[in-house]
Amino acid sequence: MVIFIIELLAITIPAAMVLLADQVPYSWSIPTALAACVLLPLRRRWPFPTLILCLPALLGGLGWPPTVVALYHLGRTSSTRTMAIAATLTTTLPATLVVATQHLTPGGVLLTYTFTLFMSGAPTALGALITTRHKLTASLHEAAGARAAELEAQEQSARASERARIAREIHDAVGHHTTLIAVESAALAATTTDPTTRETAQRLRSLAKESLSEMRTALGLLNTDPPQTDADIPTLVDRTKAAGLPIRLDDRTTLPLPPSISRAAFRVVQEALTNVTKHAPGAPVQVRLTNTTNTLTIKVTNGRPSSAPPPPTEGGKGLTGLSERMRLVGGTLTTSQDKDTFTLTATLPLTPPTQSKVDKDDSTFGGSARNPANA
Repeated sequence: MVIFIIELLAITIPAAMVLLADQVPYSWSIPTALAACVLLPLRRRWPFPTLILCLPALLGGLGWPPTVVALYHLGRTSSTRTMAIAATLTTTLPATLVVATQHLTPGGVLLTYTFTLFMSGAPTALGALITTRHKLTASLHEAAGARAAELEAQEQSARASERARIAREIHDAVGHHTTLIAVESAALAATTTDPTTRETAQRLRSLAKESLSEMRTALGLLNTDPPQTDADIPTLVDRTKAAGLPIRLDDRTTLPLPPSISRAAFRVVQEALTNVTKHAPGAPVQVRLTNTTNTLTIKVTNGRPSSAPPPPTEGGKGLTGLSERMRLVGGTLTTSQDKDTFTLTATLPLTPPTQSKVDKDDSTFGGSARNPANA
C-alpha cells in the first residue's frame, strides 16, 4: 500500500507541474512530458532505460519534473559510471538544444550549461548520498553488533576461566583431602580387628569415594576444558623443559590406552615432574612409557643436583593422592631411591581391573548400598 501511494505521488506531482506550465515550447511538449510521468514506475526495475525514455520530454522543454524523479532513483540504485553517463546525457542534450536554437552570448551559454548540470547532477547526487548514508548506518549497526558479540564472547571467556579456576581449586583442595579420607579409612578397615570399626571405616571410605565421584561430576559442569590424556604428555614435558628442567621423554607405547588409563598416565607424569621441580630442581629426568598386552608401565627417574638435598624417602600428599588414583583404576604406584637417583614407577592395567576383596566387602561402594538401611 505504501509503495502504491509513493508511485501515485511520483506520477501525479510531476504531471501536475507539467500541466501548470505557462509556456509550451512545442506542440508535442506536454504529451511527451505526461508520457514520461506515466512511465516513471518502470524506474524501479529499469532505472537507466526509464531515464532514456524521459529524454524526448526533456528536449521538449517540459520534461524536467519526471526526469528529476528518474535521476534521483538512478542515484539511489546505480553505479558511479552509470550516474556519470546519465548526468552527461541530461546535461548536454537539452543545453545544446537551447544553445542551438537561441542566440546566446558566451555568458548565456555558460549559464545554460551550468544550470542544466545542476538540474541533472543535484537529484542524482542526492540519491547517491542517501544510499551512502543508509549503507553507513547499516555498517554502524553491524559494527555495534560485532562489538556486542565481542563483549559477550569476552564475558563468556571470563566466566569459563573463572569456572576452570574454581574447578582447579576444588580439585586441588577438597579432592585431595577426600582422597586421604578414603585412603585412611581403607587402611583402618584393613588393620582393625573390631568388626564395628571395620564396618564404619568401610562405610566412611565408600562415602568418601561417592563424594569424590559427585565432586568430579560437578567439576565436569564447571570446567569446560577437555580432559588431559597421554596425548598431552609431550606438551607437558615441553612446558616443564622450558621452565629449566632437563627432561628426556621415551615413549615406547604401541597400543591405544583406555580413557581412564590415559588420564591416569598423564597425572602420573604430571605429579612426578611436580615432585622433581620441588625437591630436585635442575636434576636430569627421564620419562619412559612402555606397555605389554595387558599392562602400561610409566617410569620417571631423576638424578640429584649437587646443590640439592636428596628427595624425601616418603612421598608427600601428592604421591599419596596419586597412589589412591592408581588403585582406583587397578594400578600400583611405587617409589625407589638410591644414592644418586629417585624413581617413581606406575603400573596400570590395560584391561578392566577386578574388584578387590575390600571393595567386595564395601557396603556402599560406588554409591549403591548393599544394605538399604546403611544408605
